[in-house]
Amino acid sequence: MPILLALLAPILWGSTYATVGLFLQEQSPVWVAVWRALPAGILLLMIHPTKPPLPAKKMLALSFCNIAAFFLLLFIAAYRLPGSIAGTLSATMPLQVMLLRWLQEGKRPSWWMALLSLAGIAGVALLLNPSSSPDPVGVAAALAATLLIAQSTLWMSRWQYRDALALTAWQLLLGGMMLLPVALTLTGPPALPRPHAWPGLIWLVLANSALAYWCWVWALNRFGPAVMSIVSLLNPLSAVLLGVMLLPERLSWPQWLGIALILLAVLLMKIPTAPRRPVRAKAVRGVPPAAAADRPEGSSEQR
Repeated sequence: MPILLALLAPILWGSTYATVGLFLQEQSPVWVAVWRALPAGILLLMIHPTKPPLPAKKMLALSFCNIAAFFLLLFIAAYRLPGSIAGTLSATMPLQVMLLRWLQEGKRPSWWMALLSLAGIAGVALLLNPSSSPDPVGVAAALAATLLIAQSTLWMSRWQYRDALALTAWQLLLGGMMLLPVALTLTGPPALPRPHAWPGLIWLVLANSALAYWCWVWALNRFGPAVMSIVSLLNPLSAVLLGVMLLPERLSWPQWLGIALILLAVLLMKIPTAPRRPVRAKAVRGVPPAAAADRPEGSSEQR
């Protein structure tokens, strides 16, 4: 059951691009980001009213990167790129997590990991070949959004928290509140969504935000960032399959080759053999639970 909850989050997130393509093309990307975050946060706090589980500075930083800025960039990418391309770019998350851990924690990748990273970059180059004419703003937004989620994942692995539902609810609420003045400034008051858009908005609020983010935060606390960055591979797989099946998206053979290279590189990075133990058993001497869970047995490394 725990691993199923971990798998559910990236699968649901992969449906974002198809949801936009099917239901929300006429809506403002900024307002869609607000409508996705704010109602979900309010709903979860109504179900589970509680105080923020982290200090104010950490809570605000996490809400900005993981929700406000991420949602804004995500929907810019979703409106400018085919879902199959935007989703596959999110497969670079394990590569970005590896690079951030190297820069911030001094965890230098092995030659094998570096080789796989180069293979992943080659896959991205094939996916974005000139003949496919990808929108450069959309590509930049997709890669920046993935960088934000990678950084937020590392933060949540270092900062101790026990209440995953509270952390999810407050992130969505604060992130939605941050997006609200941005939407008002950039596009003015929102137009009432047409009936055709309501199924997409309901799906984004209930499934893609409230449920998926709770699953991700809970699973990250249990399994740690290394395992969850690999689990995130299901996001692009879901996006590609839904884009090809539900939307009029067609990929050339070099793009399929690029997708295969990216996914193969990510799969070979680290395939977990068993679930991590719950983090409560790992928290010792002030070491954040998920960070301790990622530490090899017997390691004396100090962060």
